[in-house]
Amino acid sequence: MKITHTTATLPFLGLCLLLAGLGAGLWGCGGSGDGDAGEVVLYASLDEAYSRPLMDLFTQRTGINVRFNTDSEATKTTGLVSRIINEQARPRCDVFWNNEIVQTIHLKRNGCLAPFSVENQKDIPAAWKDPDGFWVGFAARARVIILNTNLVKAPYPDSLKSLVDPRFKGKGALARPLNGTTATHAAVLWAKWGPELTKRFFADLEENGVRRCAGNAHLMREVAVGNTPWGFTDTDDFHVALLDKKPVDVVFPDGDGDGTLLIPNTVCMVKGGPNPENAKKLIDF
Repeated sequence: MKITHTTATLPFLGLCLLLAGLGAGLWGCGGSGDGDAGEVVLYASLDEAYSRPLMDLFTQRTGINVRFNTDSEATKTTGLVSRIINEQARPRCDVFWNNEIVQTIHLKRNGCLAPFSVENQKDIPAAWKDPDGFWVGFAARARVIILNTNLVKAPYPDSLKSLVDPRFKGKGALARPLNGTTATHAAVLWAKWGPELTKRFFADLEENGVRRCAGNAHLMREVAVGNTPWGFTDTDDFHVALLDKKPVDVVFPDGDGDGTLLIPNTVCMVKGGPNPENAKKLIDF
């Protein structure tokens, strides 16, 4: 099985950000913009069930309070990215913990990030770090097929193109490709296949009756309870269903030879954030 990862800047991202940014001005302010020696402000698109326990542990160990802002499932990643861009004149966020990578690169290109250096990043291979020091990748998830074993029998779907295979008409599902890792996946296709083939693929999804879910977690739940036979999600969502003892199985898709997409979480420091020293401590942690 091939594992593919990307650090490219991708043109499809502009569409995602445009759609997600329409309502960004309606968000309330996340803080005053003034620093506090005893706190750090974190925006996190990773699910709170995973991120908050680590932030609580950071506070226990350091005494630094983490002011926490998360994204909704419907606007995963793009809501917080739009917020950081809108706050650029007076940043309120210190650290952005992104559950993917493409929009972190977008923030860098927009001048929203500051370079940093912390001790623990030295242990991470160069392929997973920005060469200019603006972000570090960690905790990668694979884009996988989750399937309900009561509804799907062998041979299983084994590639992204299974979504448009007539054998699986009306059975596959995909989260809307506007947010989170599904948007990243779409952007990678745009870069790998080119605009025409990518647009044709998404048109074929409609023709083959592929169900669109609000997000990866929503898709996982629909498969787990049997409302949808199978679909694409991330490994962390699959493991939630597995731990809940749902009748699910996983396929690392490489049936077409394109490999399985591996997407890292990324952490970065916001330029001009109110608590830069505490930001570095949190990133190091």
